[in-house]
Amino acid sequence: MRSEWLSPRGRIDALAVVERHLSWLQAKQVELLAAIGAHADAPPPDGVGGDLDGLFLGEWDCAVEEVACALKLAGSTAAQRLETARLLRARHPVTLGLLRDGEISYQQARTVAEQCAVLAVDAAGRVEEALVEKMPQQAAGQTRAAVRRQVHRVDPAGAEARHQQRVRERKLLSYPQDDGMALFGAVLPAQRAAVMEQVVEAYAVGYGDDGRTLDQKRADALYDLVVERAGTEAGLGGASAVVQVTVPLDVLMGLDDGPGELKGYGPIAASQVREVAFAAGSVWRRLLVQPENGLLVKVDPLTYRPTADTVRHVVARDQYCAFPSCRMPARRCDLDHVRPFDHERPERGGSTTPSNLQPLCRRHHRLKTHHPGWRVTRDPHSGAAVWTAPTGHRYVNRPPVRGE
Repeated sequence: MRSEWLSPRGRIDALAVVERHLSWLQAKQVELLAAIGAHADAPPPDGVGGDLDGLFLGEWDCAVEEVACALKLAGSTAAQRLETARLLRARHPVTLGLLRDGEISYQQARTVAEQCAVLAVDAAGRVEEALVEKMPQQAAGQTRAAVRRQVHRVDPAGAEARHQQRVRERKLLSYPQDDGMALFGAVLPAQRAAVMEQVVEAYAVGYGDDGRTLDQKRADALYDLVVERAGTEAGLGGASAVVQVTVPLDVLMGLDDGPGELKGYGPIAASQVREVAFAAGSVWRRLLVQPENGLLVKVDPLTYRPTADTVRHVVARDQYCAFPSCRMPARRCDLDHVRPFDHERPERGGSTTPSNLQPLCRRHHRLKTHHPGWRVTRDPHSGAAVWTAPTGHRYVNRPPVRGE
């Protein structure tokens, strides 16, 4: 069936049918994920001793890593899908049935599972029972609001306790966005956010009619309130903020307009690079590399701990944890020897050079070092790391290539 053969009404009908089929497929994926999670968490079966299968089943939960690599997801996303699947199969069979029948979307089913996860099983059942007839007629946002109200209704004391816990967990957030932009904000009590919004609004209005839109003024007002005004009152200068950018010399000098790399963000435009580099108080550090392969010139391969230049080089080269699905920034990772360092005879191999080093977050460092089923090799020329899972599947991680 080709869409151009359908009438406008027919295309809408076909779209609804496709959506119902997608819900059925997502229900099947939920069932598979629940089975994978249960398999990874299960105790070793009778007759399985200390072999690899026993270790895999009984001592190591690698479901997150396997799912993340197989579906090309971040580890946190894979963990969320596995947990949603577990909850839906164990606690919300009616909701899972609605998803299987195409009556609701995966977003609605996920909302029920996640929002009710904090409740006892019987309370979660009462929330589901109150919503099951309404969900097929609701949009995802309406279901989320309805579930939130029901959770408060069935467990008001718990809602207050959870709020107090979230208050203790308040924090700042910063997420990269496209085109050299980033989203910056905070998770804080809703009433405080409302007050902050009004303060920023008032400050933005004070700019007057200067050609900027109100949204532009609001964004600039937040920056001015935090950086310009607060920094001036506290006696802080621009040099007190550390912003790290990696950039080729020709871009820095304006001979080329290729991108630079902003630490914790990724590629940014040449104009942004120069704004940071030539700001008052900026400090430049030079790394010398061999042009034919990009390897650092100054290294000490026979010491276990890498030099500061080597650390900066590996962090700038790989940018993130070398596990295929992980996006932990390299600066927060351990530097791991791909081929183990020989403490007794360092000259035998496992050298401390960029080609034999990779950043690994603590979880994946332990996975690589201690798990009997996971293995990794790294191509010293391309930097591609090949991970072999306990199931035998192979996953490749390649460091970012500058300019791509």
